[in-house]
Amino acid sequence: MPTRVLTGDRIGKQGRIRIGCSVTIFNDQRDRILLTRRADNGLWCLPGGGMDPGEFMEETCVREVFEETGLRVLVKRLIGVYSSPHWLVEYPDGNRVQIVALNFEAEVIGGELKTSHEVNEFGYFSKEEIEKLDLMTNHHQRILDAFEHRQEAFIR
Repeated sequence: MPTRVLTGDRIGKQGRIRIGCSVTIFNDQRDRILLTRRADNGLWCLPGGGMDPGEFMEETCVREVFEETGLRVLVKRLIGVYSSPHWLVEYPDGNRVQIVALNFEAEVIGGELKTSHEVNEFGYFSKEEIEKLDLMTNHHQRILDAFEHRQEAFIR
């Protein structure tokens, strides 16, 4: 079973709370962002993942981006905080979580962009191109917010 996002009225009650991050990496012109295609479900998303005990959130971002893409990043700013009691992420191992996600902007400072066991494809996409991709449902708003280029963080 692939990772999937379930929706329903207060479905989050069926899981546990998990803190996670996603990371927005813009190209030099700031008109495209890096997305990865998940190996487990074929959906496009921002790099990121769950926070491990004993980590700073910044460490989570750096670790997840490197694990998924091979890139070394410097976290620059918080774009937004996202949660919904109406979404539940179900993982292949049966774990179900309501995610509280923080989406950060980061800058590439090293590494080499490559696939991994979690990611089988990647690319930089414009806002218009992203609208045509098969996205993880819970990443769509994060991506739209990132393209707003606002200084203050969104709370959604």
